[in-house]
Amino acid sequence: MSAEENKAIARRYVEEVQSGHDLDAMERYISQDIVDHTGPPGSVPGIERSKQFFAGLFRAFPDLRAEIHEQIADDDKVWTYKTMHGTHLGDFFGTAPTGKSISYDVIDIVRIRDGKITDHWAVSDQLGMRRQLGLVE
Repeated sequence: MSAEENKAIARRYVEEVQSGHDLDAMERYISQDIVDHTGPPGSVPGIERSKQFFAGLFRAFPDLRAEIHEQIADDDKVWTYKTMHGTHLGDFFGTAPTGKSISYDVIDIVRIRDGKITDHWAVSDQLGMRRQLGLVE
C-alpha cells in the first residue's frame, strides 16, 4: 500500500474508533497481534489491550474525541499529531469522576501492513491531563 493509503487508514481509525467510540471497528483497522511498544508492562497482548484501554477511556470520558492537527506518512509508518478532548464523567483507572474538561496532545506512530495497524508507539501529555483533572500540581 502507498504511504497515502496508509495515512487514510490511520485517519479513519482515529475518526471511527477514537472519536466515534466504535470498538468493533478496531477489527477493520488493527491486526489481532498488534504490538504496542508503549503499552504498560504486563498488559494483555494484541488487539485486546487496545480494546480494554479504549473501553476504559470511553467510560471515563464519554464525549472523548480526537482533533487531528497533522499527519505524515512515510512508507508503512504514519505519524498523527492530535489533541484529545473530553469530560471526566466516569472512573478513570481508579480516579473518581471530577466533571472537568480536559485536552491533551498525543503523537501516535503506527506501522501499517496489508491494510492493518501492526505496531503502535505513542507520546502523550499525561502530566498535562492529570493537572487539568487536579490530580497533580
